[in-house]
Amino acid sequence: MKTEGVVQNVPFTGRKRSLIEDARKERASSSSSPGPSQCGDNFVFEGKDGTVTLNILFTLSNEKNAGFLQTGKVFETFKAKLLHIESRPGRKSKNSLMELEFFMKCEIHSSDVDVFLNSLKRVAEDVRPVQEEKVPWFPRKINDLDKCNLLITKYDPDMDQDHPGFTDQEYRKRRAYISELAVNYKQGDPLPTVEYTPEEVATWREVYRTLHDIYPSLACRQFLEGLQQLERECGYGENRIPQLREVSAFLKGKSGFQLRPAAGLLSARDFLASLAFRVFQCTQYIRHASAPMHSPEPDCCHELLGHIPMLADKEFAQFSQEIGLASLGASDEDIERLSTLYWFTVEFGLCKQNGTVKAYGAGLLSSYGELIYALSNEPEYKAFSPEETAVQPYQDQTYQPVYFVSESFEDAKLKMRRFSAKIQRPFSVRYDPFTCSLDILDQPSKIQNVLSQMREDLKILHNAIEKLG
Repeated sequence: MKTEGVVQNVPFTGRKRSLIEDARKERASSSSSPGPSQCGDNFVFEGKDGTVTLNILFTLSNEKNAGFLQTGKVFETFKAKLLHIESRPGRKSKNSLMELEFFMKCEIHSSDVDVFLNSLKRVAEDVRPVQEEKVPWFPRKINDLDKCNLLITKYDPDMDQDHPGFTDQEYRKRRAYISELAVNYKQGDPLPTVEYTPEEVATWREVYRTLHDIYPSLACRQFLEGLQQLERECGYGENRIPQLREVSAFLKGKSGFQLRPAAGLLSARDFLASLAFRVFQCTQYIRHASAPMHSPEPDCCHELLGHIPMLADKEFAQFSQEIGLASLGASDEDIERLSTLYWFTVEFGLCKQNGTVKAYGAGLLSSYGELIYALSNEPEYKAFSPEETAVQPYQDQTYQPVYFVSESFEDAKLKMRRFSAKIQRPFSVRYDPFTCSLDILDQPSKIQNVLSQMREDLKILHNAIEKLG
């Protein structure tokens, strides 16, 4: 149910830059930049370390007994990492000897591609790269998140004249110091601790106290339960800013999510990729004391109050991860659509509970003014539909005129799965929670291995059912 007459005295002062705008910026910059030369269209995956994945076909006749060994020497010389190899009988040569046709997938530095192919042509016949859809680089294992560090710096206090801390040199130094802790962090390191100043704690206290008073009537059940658990187990309260290390350990035990320190606002692609590994990139600096109820960028008030209580819920955590998995290797256009979906769900989403509309989006739950506005009679509500939501214009300079309402997290998750299945990629991905890595399902053998694992899991469940009945 919406409330009336409560928003007139709560002005909007802007919000942090959104993932959607970041995705549009990335898309524009990538479309104007020159692509790879000569063999670039044959790259399958482009790596951030300068490597590319290349598909190659070539043939060897039986009269060249040492041909295969010589091709191996070429791979060794260029330090090409062999990812897959297949062979099959080819056509007969002029002297009636049968040729063998080889398909190889390998990883090689992009600067060596042309010379590598020319070297293969000296020892093999009919060497040709296999043209395949080019896919942007994405992390394959959790340690690869060290490479997901592209920051959007335009709106930080050093760059944005409208930032409340722009003219405060001490604040900018403090912000830079805390951000540097994240820049130096590597996956597996202990999460950095920040000794917050009395002024920073006072800012947190004002935000915490103001929002805490309105949560019971406006926040969804899962948020309230998560916040209560955080207050009991992680020392959440108005007199202390929680540390990432203890909050991350709490989340890991509740939903499998963990935190990683972020130096600032990440690019849309890098941020969404982190979610695929159940990793949430979390800032540790706090907004300027002169504007405690507003931050033009994500800060620890937004992350710790808006996002963390929801990520403690298993169903919502799964929903968040599936958005991340859908983003891996997606086109720039699909990244923009997924960012829009993230905006209208994880950041500004509403849901129905017991016949009443409640807030679950972090952008709402960390903003006193918009939380009250979103649950008033002023904005328009629409039922959550990924196809419609993904193209909905968003507002970054005022409150949203439209909010999307989910029937439940389970309903939203099923709809997102159907939407994600339509994203065009030459592979599928599966997250392995035991190794914190991805299975790239682009070959029948890999899919068969996953099915075998699933059969073993089904046997365990079948045995459990038999014991119960």
